[in-house]
Amino acid sequence: MRIEIENLTKTLTTVVLDRINLEIREHEFLGLLGPSGSGKTTLLRILAGLDVPDSGTVRFDGQDALSLPRERRQVSFVFQHYALFNHMTVFDNVAFGLKVRPRGRRPASDEIARRVEELLELVQLAGFAKRFPAQLSGGQRQRVALARALAIEPKVLLLDEPFGALDAKVRVELRRWLREIHDRTGLTTVFVTHDQEEALDLGDRVAVMNRGRIEQIGTPPEIYEGPRTPFVFDFLGRTNAFACEVKNGRAKLGDKNLDVPDLPDGQAIACVRPHDIVLTATAEPPSDDALLPGDAVVRFLSVLGPTVSVELLHERELIEAVISREQLKQLDLEVGSRCRIRLRLPTIFSKAEVDQEKGRSEPTKRHRLRWLRRRRK
Repeated sequence: MRIEIENLTKTLTTVVLDRINLEIREHEFLGLLGPSGSGKTTLLRILAGLDVPDSGTVRFDGQDALSLPRERRQVSFVFQHYALFNHMTVFDNVAFGLKVRPRGRRPASDEIARRVEELLELVQLAGFAKRFPAQLSGGQRQRVALARALAIEPKVLLLDEPFGALDAKVRVELRRWLREIHDRTGLTTVFVTHDQEEALDLGDRVAVMNRGRIEQIGTPPEIYEGPRTPFVFDFLGRTNAFACEVKNGRAKLGDKNLDVPDLPDGQAIACVRPHDIVLTATAEPPSDDALLPGDAVVRFLSVLGPTVSVELLHERELIEAVISREQLKQLDLEVGSRCRIRLRLPTIFSKAEVDQEKGRSEPTKRHRLRWLRRRRK
């Protein structure tokens, strides 16, 4: 099913959705990504018919969806906390949507049993039909919730942070499984998450939302490698930020002048991800990466499996780098060591744009941009 959303607006005590325009393609797996309060779940609930917008239109395959009752939208909704019926067995939970249909549309008992058996096989829960939700793990309950959603044969599947209540290892396992289910069923799937890795791993496209608006939409590589706003860059991963200046379409960053033809003259901010911070020995020969003046001092090292997180102090500013364990050995780094810092693949925004983003809302502790951190004395 193809979904078209135009100028969708919803206001509660504040504006929750601000003139949202979005096209969801048929059979697409679309991720809605953003911080809490950005409007993701409200948008999902409007598509499901659980909420009503103040204005705007929603069309399913060209038909006005807002005028349709929930039961005719052919939409299934999977809630974050499963919403299973604890007094019912797995079989009865999955069959519930079929059993409560009006008599004229209700399948026969043997057809319901066949359908439930097929779905339990699909979600890898064959043999669990007689168990109750309390006898299942969190991952198994989520599979039952998905089987129940699929039982009514929807054309659109909506998932509201489906793995939010699960531990990290189970989340990764279920992500792969959910993608396989989507590909096998051919549904149009929309899922809400605030987990950047989850969205980039699962989605055909990702829509990044902030304060009721879509900041950017595109494929995971497009979003991650070409963020259009400071918010998108910062939200999709950890960020280091460096002050620079733009003059005549060139930005002075370290010992390099970089082409930035679309930016106006004036102060700017260069954003660099930790894995694009290149650490070198103090006597390293020149390269194409921008070299910061002076040495940096290693303040902290954290070995995380095959990678090492390095916190450095450079001219009273903290910088985070991620290097391999092999590089750590080559550079012989330890707390107190000195090294040089090169910046690879910086993304540069005008400072006016950054200040505008800061002024629109106070950044959260988790997602605030690095340049908002106080300098350590």
